[in-house]
Amino acid sequence: MDDKFMLMIPGPTPVPESVLLAQAQHLIGHRSGEFSQIMAEVSDGLKWLHQTKNDVLMLTASGTGAMEAGIINVLSVGDRVLVGSNGKFGQRWVDVCEAFGLKTEVISSEWGKALNPDDFKVALEADTEKSIKAVIITHSETSTGVLNDLQTIAGYVHAHGEALILVDAVTSLGACSVPIDEWGLDVVASGSQKGYMVPPGLGFVTMGDRAWQAYETSNIPKFYLDLGPYRKSGAKNTTPFTPPVSLFFAIQVALKMMQEEGLDNIFARHARLQQATRAAMKALNLPLFAADEVASPAVTAVMPQTVEAEKIRSTMRKDFDIALAGGQDHLKGQIFRMGHLGFVGDRDILTAIASLEATLAKLGANGFSPGAGLAAAQQVLSA
Repeated sequence: MDDKFMLMIPGPTPVPESVLLAQAQHLIGHRSGEFSQIMAEVSDGLKWLHQTKNDVLMLTASGTGAMEAGIINVLSVGDRVLVGSNGKFGQRWVDVCEAFGLKTEVISSEWGKALNPDDFKVALEADTEKSIKAVIITHSETSTGVLNDLQTIAGYVHAHGEALILVDAVTSLGACSVPIDEWGLDVVASGSQKGYMVPPGLGFVTMGDRAWQAYETSNIPKFYLDLGPYRKSGAKNTTPFTPPVSLFFAIQVALKMMQEEGLDNIFARHARLQQATRAAMKALNLPLFAADEVASPAVTAVMPQTVEAEKIRSTMRKDFDIALAGGQDHLKGQIFRMGHLGFVGDRDILTAIASLEATLAKLGANGFSPGAGLAAAQQVLSA
């Protein structure tokens, strides 16, 4: 049946109808007073969501572009950096740092496990010469469904006294609390297609005072991603380059929806959906890839044993018009990932779980009782 497609992946995420319709408006000039008013409202909403008094700079880019901008605006060629890598995106920041000539040291954990904060503590405390310029962390590792202990790692960075803390919050902002000012996060990057409930195309970067001080001495070449002009233009509620005007219409509406729901309610909803999803998988005897203690509120990774992950994904897509994400790199074909991020509610989780049960039955999976997953999810959602 047409127009029944359902996204249950960690990005892009479902978009509310009101946000989609906002994009259908006639375009306006991006140098007009009308656009400046929209940008001012969006800027205030982003500060609210980011829990910061700092500017939230808006780029025409994906989350990767926003993260690259954060890295190249505060560091210089040859700087020593520590990069946490326990998944696809942690490794991406290793690759970005190496591409820009940074002296990159990797602190890693097995995929599916959280980064060990003590590993950062040891490395930072050993740096008596204060040569480490930055620590770069992925908060929610989308590829594995792991949430890293950002608060503790940030505390160790602050104790170092010199290093900056740079954060990929692409799938954590809007899904769980990321109190930027309270935790003293120097650079935080995210993207519109995740918890913001907006299509891809807008990247966000917020920088604190220490980051702007580092910006003054950064010598990595940059032009379009030079954040100085974005800060200067943003103070006048405009942009240095042509922005995606329709996406500004969209995020204006999305932020209003989020403010009506309230931060605490948003975070509680994501936690509830995460718990319901994980309870359902356990009831269906589908092994979870990450432990409960480190589970991301954005996505749950599952490693089925009696049925191939890709057969589950293809059957869900063919029979129920539901998209699940697959594994990446060496996990391709071994896991599937169910997103519960952004514009996702109880009904979506129950629909996906019921469809998953029917898929397992069709594929001849062993060791599960039909209805068990749905009952487990319902119990969490009705509590």
